[in-house]
Amino acid sequence: MVDAARKDGIYPVVREGYRTYEEQQKILDDKIKAYINEGYSQSRAERTAKGWVALPGTSEHQLGIAVDINADKSKNSNDEVYTWLAVNAHNYGFILRYPQGKQEITGTSYEPWHYRYVGVDAARENYERGICLEEYFEQ
Repeated sequence: MVDAARKDGIYPVVREGYRTYEEQQKILDDKIKAYINEGYSQSRAERTAKGWVALPGTSEHQLGIAVDINADKSKNSNDEVYTWLAVNAHNYGFILRYPQGKQEITGTSYEPWHYRYVGVDAARENYERGICLEEYFEQ
């Protein structure tokens, strides 16, 4: 997939792969702290952060089944990479794990960088039907 993107002048990089429990906890703690610094109460900061960051022990990164893909910023913007991935990733067996408009179903806010390999057939079906992984498993 990366080779195909580069042929199209798009330069993605895998920014995040596997994370330990401790790394996931630090990401969550940092997000909570950032919201508190913006003036949120402790409870609101925790609720808001949990909409963006998986709880330690539940992250797909901890399971090793997801990657965060961003841009080589010397060549592209993140938006250029996200746009290419949104149109092409399914051809290589990857799905956008947390699509826009599916937060009520996935429990996670839109993350245009978070991809999971599910195989070409499942990825194409998700893409063609405009569904998320939870909806795919419900069928």
